[in-house]
Amino acid sequence: MDEQALLGLNPNADADFRQRALAYFEQLKISQDAWQVCAEALAQSMYSDDHIKFFCFQVLEHQIKFKYSELTEVQQQLIRETLITWLQAQMLNPQPEKTFIRNKAAQVFALLFVTEYLTKWPKFFFDILSVVDLNPRGVDMYLRILMAVDAELVDRDVVHTSEEARRNTLLKDTMREQCIPSLVESWYQILQNYQYNNSELTCQCLEVVGAYVSWIDLSLIANERFINMLLGHMSVEVLREEACDCLFEIVNKGMDPNDKTKLVESLCQVLQSAGLFSIDQEEDVDFLARFSKLVNGMGQALIASWTKLIKSGDMKSAQDTLQAIEAKVSLMLQLLIHEDDDISSNIIGFCYDYLHILKQLSALSDQQKANVEAIMLAVMKKLTYDEEYNFENEGEDEAMFVEYRKQLKLLLDRLAQVSPELLLASVRRVFNTTLQNWQTTRFMEIEVAIRLLYMLAEALPVSHGAHFSGDVTKATALQDMMRTLVTSGVSAYQHTSVTLEFFETVVRYEKFFAVEPQHIPTVLMAFLDHRGLRHTSPKVRSRTAYLFSRFVKSLNKQMNPFIEDVLNRIQDLLELSPPENGYQALLSSDDQLFIYETAGVLIVNSEYSAERKQVLMRNLLTPLMEKFKVLLEKLMMAQDEDRQMALADCLNHAVGFASRTSKAFSNKQTVKQCGCSEVYLDCLQTFLPALSCPLQKEVLRSGVRTFLHRMIICLEEEVLPFIPSASEHMLKDCEAKDLQEFIPLINQITAKFKTQVSPFLQQMFMPLLRAIFEVLLIPAEENDQSAALEKQMLRRSYFAFLQTVTGSGMSEVIANQGAENVERVLFTVIQGAVDYPDPIAQKTCFIILSKLVELWGGKDGPVGFADFVYKHIVPACFLAPLKQTFDLADAQTVLALSECAVTLKTIHLKR
Repeated sequence: MDEQALLGLNPNADADFRQRALAYFEQLKISQDAWQVCAEALAQSMYSDDHIKFFCFQVLEHQIKFKYSELTEVQQQLIRETLITWLQAQMLNPQPEKTFIRNKAAQVFALLFVTEYLTKWPKFFFDILSVVDLNPRGVDMYLRILMAVDAELVDRDVVHTSEEARRNTLLKDTMREQCIPSLVESWYQILQNYQYNNSELTCQCLEVVGAYVSWIDLSLIANERFINMLLGHMSVEVLREEACDCLFEIVNKGMDPNDKTKLVESLCQVLQSAGLFSIDQEEDVDFLARFSKLVNGMGQALIASWTKLIKSGDMKSAQDTLQAIEAKVSLMLQLLIHEDDDISSNIIGFCYDYLHILKQLSALSDQQKANVEAIMLAVMKKLTYDEEYNFENEGEDEAMFVEYRKQLKLLLDRLAQVSPELLLASVRRVFNTTLQNWQTTRFMEIEVAIRLLYMLAEALPVSHGAHFSGDVTKATALQDMMRTLVTSGVSAYQHTSVTLEFFETVVRYEKFFAVEPQHIPTVLMAFLDHRGLRHTSPKVRSRTAYLFSRFVKSLNKQMNPFIEDVLNRIQDLLELSPPENGYQALLSSDDQLFIYETAGVLIVNSEYSAERKQVLMRNLLTPLMEKFKVLLEKLMMAQDEDRQMALADCLNHAVGFASRTSKAFSNKQTVKQCGCSEVYLDCLQTFLPALSCPLQKEVLRSGVRTFLHRMIICLEEEVLPFIPSASEHMLKDCEAKDLQEFIPLINQITAKFKTQVSPFLQQMFMPLLRAIFEVLLIPAEENDQSAALEKQMLRRSYFAFLQTVTGSGMSEVIANQGAENVERVLFTVIQGAVDYPDPIAQKTCFIILSKLVELWGGKDGPVGFADFVYKHIVPACFLAPLKQTFDLADAQTVLALSECAVTLKTIHLKR
């Protein structure tokens, strides 16, 4: 072997050596006999370096995985012997191999097993067992090999082909017949031999039993001698976590419902008598987390049995099983309320399913009602933040708690289905008690009280948020709580979590203000002052900006008395932050978008006259236009790149804010009806010069393009005079991405105005196409994935443009471009349909072709088109599906094929 190249296997080697080692590995993989060198090195223990041993196993692994069938009988025998020789050496070596080598060796054994067990090596496990006997190092390897085999056969995370899946089923069937009973016997011997003197091997063996239980005959494991041994392990500290997991797998195994109930009950009796149900005496949280998972498994297994028994009509057994379930509820509650969230989280499944049973019962017993109440109190307690939660800098622990809260929310929703009255009463009690003394209560208790009110909105669902009509009891309760929330003054509480929960809840129950509008000013003030948009925390300000916009939208006409006051109060929040050093605005530009939208909504939805609306809208947008002009001049003169970028961003924000105000208009309240057309046309005139700015083109063009998209919707034909010059600027020295983003704008204009823009389209058709072809012809580097993708996207956009033009009934735009140009365009479509392996583009091309055949394929079509149909379109319909890359397993390709068929049908109909 190349000793120099092998030096590069060491993780500390420098890059050149590592590169050489990789190249050497690739070389050995394709070489005919390199694997023999590696096999010999392993069998004779020629190297002491761990990385070289690992490397040798990798080469063997590659040989078995990809080139095994090329080997002769003798060579295959050599691989078997090498592995057995290596295994024998493990028991004699003074030091055991490193774990990563043992795991890799186990994978190689497993690969060989999968390849040879059914044909050449039926005694695979017996040969290994005869070598290892009960030698601890040998047993370690045997157990690792078993885990590797299980991973090959049943690992759910590995995607197997249908061929592999069939092979794996056959392997498992053969193992069940030939060797599983002997393997189970060997596990029993290992456990018996090592349970008191080698916890590591015992745990490994328990893991193997847990893994195999899911697909072998359960009676081999779920019998007295095995279960008693496992239960014994439950009281040995170093073994009990693995024993727990092993019992969990046994309980999880599918079986007859009556047998399952008996099995779970017998396990429970022994566990209880061993004192394992006394949760409060147990201090080891890692064990309790596993134990909680086991109890959860037992509970869910019993519930699954109950469901099956009910379905089969065996009411007597179902009743017995239900009693068994009820008997576990107090244990479940102890685990659910446990202060460690992992332990609590592991039992939620059982809890959820138990509530599902109660939902199906016609009436609840007193005990069951008490259980529901206990679960409810547990959920309320566990929803509470703890002291350690870091609100300013949320990390992994915080993210886990947020996830855990989502699980609790599901429980709360399920509780509402079982007993909505009880849930409402409990929340009301907690809410009122907490808010009575909010000044002296800890933040987490107030937050959870408001949070529960918030959660009721989803737990007690109604259509369109009508919580304050219909069921009187519910409406009154929610109305009382909302009144307390907005009048108690709790919005002034000095903690971000409480502040945010207050605003979230107010917006969630916006219909309350239709019933009691007298509270609107109080809540508006909370939004506008230091509690909301001017809070010290940026996180609160940001979220409030979004919620404020939702609140104002939802109140609609009820905002009328407050419009001018609100517009005055948000004036400073609308200022465009200049990119000058050290200026710290209250809101980020993203947050300001919501404030601009809110201002727009207030003006448009008001009951003012069109003249007044125009004045207010002009007051809102004029500062933006003025700032824009100044900043654009500054940008033209800026030398420093960073300064240019900052100015361009600021200009872009100005355009974005103006765009956002236009979202307030609707079909009922158009720009014209509100008398605001002139203001937006002024904006257009102000913003368009930015297109000719040679600096920071990408940023500026993107902003103005978005504004144009909005104006096409809002101003309709009034925007048309601006389109030609805007297009001209956008087509100057542009790149693939620019074009790709410009084409949707032209498509929007074409689809909306159709023949109105025909002259404009005819004029710009070839300039646009030349720009596209020019970019597509730029040679890209072979491995430049992003350039290739950009070209593919541009090609798609180009075809989408042609589709829009032909689909909008404007084929004359193409026809009037002169015979040579028309031909060139048609050939690009044929090329797109056949040559590029991009089914999305191919589908579009066939749509264009069938449309052109429909329009031009008759007797009065353009000269020479009939020839083109037979010489090029018909062959394309057959050439495309014949391509190797035309993959009918892909859904997009199937759609392309269907359009291809439509094209042929259209030709048949027209000709």
